[in-house]
Amino acid sequence: MIQANDPALRSWVEVPADSDFPIQNLPYGIFKTDYLEAGAGIAIGNFILDLTYLHENGFLDGLGLPAGVFNQLYLNDFIGLGKDVTSQVRQRTSELLRDDHDELRDNKPARELALIPMDEAEMLMPVNVPNYTDFYSSIEHATNVGTMFRDPDNALLPNWRHIPVGYHGRASSIIPSGVDIKRPQGQTKSPEAEAPTFGPSKRLDFELEMAFITGKQNGLGNAITTSEAEDYIFGFVLFNDWSARDIQVWEYVPLGPFLAKNFASSISPWVVTLEALEPFRVQGPEQNPPVLPYLQYQGKKNFDIQLQVFVQPGGGEENLVCTSNFKYMYWNMNQQLAHHTVNGCNVQVGDMYASGTISGPTPGSYGSMLELAWKGTKPLQLSDGSQRKFIEDGDTVIMRGFAEKDHTRIGFGEVRTKILPSGS
Repeated sequence: MIQANDPALRSWVEVPADSDFPIQNLPYGIFKTDYLEAGAGIAIGNFILDLTYLHENGFLDGLGLPAGVFNQLYLNDFIGLGKDVTSQVRQRTSELLRDDHDELRDNKPARELALIPMDEAEMLMPVNVPNYTDFYSSIEHATNVGTMFRDPDNALLPNWRHIPVGYHGRASSIIPSGVDIKRPQGQTKSPEAEAPTFGPSKRLDFELEMAFITGKQNGLGNAITTSEAEDYIFGFVLFNDWSARDIQVWEYVPLGPFLAKNFASSISPWVVTLEALEPFRVQGPEQNPPVLPYLQYQGKKNFDIQLQVFVQPGGGEENLVCTSNFKYMYWNMNQQLAHHTVNGCNVQVGDMYASGTISGPTPGSYGSMLELAWKGTKPLQLSDGSQRKFIEDGDTVIMRGFAEKDHTRIGFGEVRTKILPSGS
């Protein structure tokens, strides 16, 4: 059997050379059009392969799929069938799309109904997110923040190298790319003021992250080991963990961020499977001191995924402000999930686990405006002549990511969000 990841594969669907969605990718998402209700699809080039149509017309027979599994608002029921099923669907759609396979290619009526141009579709939330956890797993980011706000000689807190630090965030305000958000309001207090004031955040920031989605439940009281973690991880999305820095600095002691984070988090709409990312595994950073036994792991658990952030002023052009990479993460996803569940915490299908801000070793690879403009002391110059210390009203923040090897590019598309004034 030809494997879906084979770099030699080609599709009869035209795929532009710079596309994020070649036949080796085949990410899952939820879309709708003016003439189709919401349902599941797979990205291929500039098209969406309609899984509902394929299933209802016999192209996916024999895979153990229940009726109506794709004709839904979310992917949860499909993902919950398990990797034995979801991997077979990916393999079967790869077969249908191969340039040497004529079953769909030469069936013109079916082909025209099954392939939906992306520019005719609206992408929706891919999963219903029961629970959301945000980690803090980039040592470069944690060191930068500790340097700015605490002691440069002791930037990391004592626990940081021993546990994947995380907190539980707000699942209900996770939104897909293309949904605008209003500038959040809350209490802020400047160091020289005696009392806080209320109003719109003046230090709105993005955080460049990735998130994995679980597709399997463990049951309350059952820990997941680092060797078992990937059985539970279905795939990844790009994740923009919006942050109101001025609200956060006032509220985060003693229990951490609250209003500074829960107003919105934005994700890319296509879920790239763990299988598609297999060729891009790399070794992670050396962990020192050695971690406790339950956090130890074998093999390559980091991924070489290039990440970019652009800021586009209203009516202006995109400005590249950050180039980073997912491979920089100190704590990998296997360790994150093992730590998350070592106390018996139960995970659910559709849960989302964000990496924490992904910063690299150089200033141009820092994953937030807080770092890029260094707490507002080094404003970024944009192409229109304006400067940015933080994100302003009318700005659109765009994040993109892709892995590339052997002339094969596995991409995530983008997550794009515009900031509206708080009173709009």
